[in-house]
Amino acid sequence: RYRGLTLVLTFLCYTSYHLSRKPISIVKSQLHPNCSALGPNPHNDSNSSTWCSWVPFDGDNYKELFGALDNAFLVAYAIGMFISGIFGERLPLRYYLSGGMVLSGLFTALFGLGYFWDIHVLWYFIVVQVCNGLVQTTGWPAVVACVGNWFGKGKRGLIMGIWNSHTSVGNILGSLIAGIWVSSAWGLSFIVPGLIIAAMGIICFFFLVEYPEDVGCSPPVHHVITTNEKDPEAVTPNERPLSISGQSSAEHSNSPTEPAEEPEAISFLGALRIPGVVEFSLCLLFAKLVSYTFLYWLPLYIVNVAHFGAKEAGDLSTLFDVGGILGGIFAGLISDYTGGRATTCCVMLVVAAPKLFLYNHVGQNGIGTSIAMLIVCGALVNGPYALITTAVSADLGTHESLKGNAKALSTVTAIIDGTGSIGAALGPLLAGLISPTGWNNVFYMLIAADVLACLLLTRVVVKEVRGWCGYMARKRGY
Repeated sequence: RYRGLTLVLTFLCYTSYHLSRKPISIVKSQLHPNCSALGPNPHNDSNSSTWCSWVPFDGDNYKELFGALDNAFLVAYAIGMFISGIFGERLPLRYYLSGGMVLSGLFTALFGLGYFWDIHVLWYFIVVQVCNGLVQTTGWPAVVACVGNWFGKGKRGLIMGIWNSHTSVGNILGSLIAGIWVSSAWGLSFIVPGLIIAAMGIICFFFLVEYPEDVGCSPPVHHVITTNEKDPEAVTPNERPLSISGQSSAEHSNSPTEPAEEPEAISFLGALRIPGVVEFSLCLLFAKLVSYTFLYWLPLYIVNVAHFGAKEAGDLSTLFDVGGILGGIFAGLISDYTGGRATTCCVMLVVAAPKLFLYNHVGQNGIGTSIAMLIVCGALVNGPYALITTAVSADLGTHESLKGNAKALSTVTAIIDGTGSIGAALGPLLAGLISPTGWNNVFYMLIAADVLACLLLTRVVVKEVRGWCGYMARKRGY
């Protein structure tokens, strides 16, 4: 019951985080719409082509300004994430998460209040985005740590793949909710999601259970090692052997010599020395670059290329997130079955590159083609991203080198997602700078990022393949 409660509650919590991030991508097309489509200019003293735009986004540099808004949030998010994991490891997760959600609701609503307060200065929106980016870093390390505390390695890929659909569900709900008011009073597109995440923060405060031990339940077994499966790279942060005589980390941590010792939170450098953390972090940088470029720019791309209205483009963009749900579940299931997290990510990234090229060239040839391509691209782009930020982060945060110490979950998750968030900041910024030269160049940038993400996992993939070959050789008696 408590496991189910933790899954549902953390799912709803992070759904509300993404729900509050999505409105900016929907509202962009309303801040600088095609005014000529609305009829004659009622204001003779205004520019005839931008009279309906929201100042200061009415100039020819509006794409660069949108990129600045995205970058303000994402750079603050990336910087704050590295700090957030350290705090999350040392503070009560329930207080940390609920406080961050209430503040996220406040800053999300403040952006929307700019509409009702008739604010037309760029710095106001930039400052609100920076503050929101910082407080939103409380979410991911906290929810992954909570789920990791309750679930062992077992079928973690599938469970967390399904659970990670909160990202796409939040994006879909955020798009639909923002779309209700985008053409009438776009301020409500931010205020309503802000109220939702604040309300979820209050619910989290009263009902979230951080550790199984808090309610008298036994903690899960995070890693069990047999003699034949021991990882030769599995070393402690100070490079000493993991255990004695092949003893599992779970057995070692529960040995009678240390029955009541409270494990210490791992250091930042100690987390970096866990095998695989650096590779997956750098891979996520490029994978998240692609995902967040779609998150922030896909509706505007559909408006410009397919010539849909703001609401229709927002609704259509949700199909990318539907594909993301399917891709995350598929990646988790396959990686559980094969034991190859890196190989699963690499294969999906390789296939994603040509699919992105095809979507840009034939994706707008018909509504049916567009729907199919959006779902497929969403699955291939978000599948590796979802797997790395959930199951891989939890695996590494409970790595055998930690001897059963789960006090690294939040820090490892923050390092991986923080590095990925650098890519999330770069993607929309580069899209804003490149898009004036043509959308083709934006997609070439995304394809190159996919290829780089794949190459960065080469060492881990080779290690997994060698492990499979060794297993098959032992099985055949060689």
